[in-house]
Amino acid sequence: MKENVDLTIFSPTAPLGIFIIICGLIFSSIVFYIIYAVSTNKESLEDKKMRDKKNIIQKEKINRLFPKKK
Repeated sequence: MKENVDLTIFSPTAPLGIFIIICGLIFSSIVFYIIYAVSTNKESLEDKKMRDKKNIIQKEKINRLFPKKK
């Protein structure tokens, strides 16, 4: 009942081995891209617009609470 699996199908020159290597390279590049994108803290244009809008609304509320006397 002992049957050995032929491990040569996983060698880098076999089609399955090449497929495994390509999948590993793609996965590794995606992980490195995610790490790079998070570490550089890039903001999308929508995030900037929303933050600016919130700041404008906050300034308007402060001005209504504390009007400048002239």
